[in-house]
Amino acid sequence: MRLALVLHAHLPFVRHPEHDDFLEEGWLYEAVAECYLPLLDVMHRLHAEGVPFALTFTLTPTLCAMLRDPLLRSRTRRRLDQLADLGEREKGRAMSEGERAAAEFHAAHAAALREQYVHRWKGDLVGAFRSFQDSGHVEIITCGATHGFLPLLAAEPVAVRAQIRLAVADYQAHFGRAPRGIWLPECAYFPGLEEELAAANLRWFLLDAHGLLLARPRPRAAIYAPVFTPAGPAAFGRDREASRQVWSAEVGYPGDGRYRDFYRDLGWDRSAEELAPLVPPGAPRRFTGFKYHRVTGRGVPIGEKDWYDRGAALRAAREHAGDFLATRVAQLAPLAAALGRDPVLTVPFDAELFGHWWFEGPDFLEAFLRLAAEREPGLRLVTPGGHLAEHPTQQVARPSASSWGQHGYWDMWLGPHSDWIYPRLHSAARRLGELARRHAAGTDTLMDRALRQLARELLLAQSSDWAFLMKTGTAAEYAAARSRAHLARFERLWEGAARGAPDSPALADAEWRDTIFPDLDWRVFAS
Repeated sequence: MRLALVLHAHLPFVRHPEHDDFLEEGWLYEAVAECYLPLLDVMHRLHAEGVPFALTFTLTPTLCAMLRDPLLRSRTRRRLDQLADLGEREKGRAMSEGERAAAEFHAAHAAALREQYVHRWKGDLVGAFRSFQDSGHVEIITCGATHGFLPLLAAEPVAVRAQIRLAVADYQAHFGRAPRGIWLPECAYFPGLEEELAAANLRWFLLDAHGLLLARPRPRAAIYAPVFTPAGPAAFGRDREASRQVWSAEVGYPGDGRYRDFYRDLGWDRSAEELAPLVPPGAPRRFTGFKYHRVTGRGVPIGEKDWYDRGAALRAAREHAGDFLATRVAQLAPLAAALGRDPVLTVPFDAELFGHWWFEGPDFLEAFLRLAAEREPGLRLVTPGGHLAEHPTQQVARPSASSWGQHGYWDMWLGPHSDWIYPRLHSAARRLGELARRHAAGTDTLMDRALRQLARELLLAQSSDWAFLMKTGTAAEYAAARSRAHLARFERLWEGAARGAPDSPALADAEWRDTIFPDLDWRVFAS
């Protein structure tokens, strides 16, 4: 029996050098403090103790760019310093016994996070993840260059090709090897996409369950074995039962009353003066990550939550890890007998579930990995790439068009909220392709810069995150503004480049703002 855990670490590219403190940049700082550093700490501890484990991570190109950007690294360090400072100041407050225990835990936790970022990992989290791939514990895969929703870009095939080819090149620059697998943005697949994946030498990808179950011919092992697509790359299907057991706040583990509550935060419990400089004077209130209360129980008002008990929460994480292991074994054992082969269960999650949305998620994951290594010899943790290396013969089938979004197809990314984006994206991709072909044989330095920045602006406008945020209403105004800003910068740059006279001031401004992919090869759009 085989189990593949896949954690998708992704954020849209958010970098605002024109502001010293920008609210949406906090998405990165929260993810570093609440997800990436805790997960790296788990792997560091397991590796140091010789505990065998296997995990798969997506580190998307946009996330890697932010994690390695000098400005954002300095601001990440500043945020961690501010959190540690807040923790020290909180310890000096007059508190009840329960509140004091929670405050002291959070102060120590914040100090440890800063220590890890600054001293253990030297501020280079991409390099930290790479070290675990180099040691053989982790398989890191790529994604679309800017997480573009590929089925809705396919009207201009060069846009799909660029999202894939540029992602592969970016991965090689960060990790010193070619990627074997790809997390299709939003797990969105359309028939024929595998041909582009094969051309980029990608060997496997992930689908939601129905994408595999509705394949033609129907997979004999359902979602419990990959299939090879007609062009070659293998498709692995997501197991919904295992995923729901972990991520669902209603029926899954995170809703247990012993776990830390997500919504009750010092960002609303303290005055603006007490929160400064973490929250600058006059800035909107925001989450700090200091949360002193536990879930307590379903339906309990946020103002009536009980104090967080770290010991009880850790006991719950260990209990749930044991239950998850036992449930997976019970699920897989009869399948192994029925199939006459070892089934492989593929369980993907957004990485931010572990630590950000579910604070004890990294503790749960560590406990599960330890139990799997110690108590269950019949269940083996694998990566999809490792599984294919051991099982090179699989059924051939063509998956069905699908995504892992609501209703399983495109409506999270295409509707009245965002349908205005795609005609403009298609037009821009077509015009960039024409311009790239015109200059593919050679150009001067200024035109080369202009073409590179045109590609950056188009790629950033293509991010699926903007349409998603418009649909959910979360930061919808910001998402629409980002879409319009990148398209506007593209139009201004294209007008000058199309005349053979790039707009130097506009180009310099765009290069200062949008620094992603410094070595981008715009000639991919000429194909």
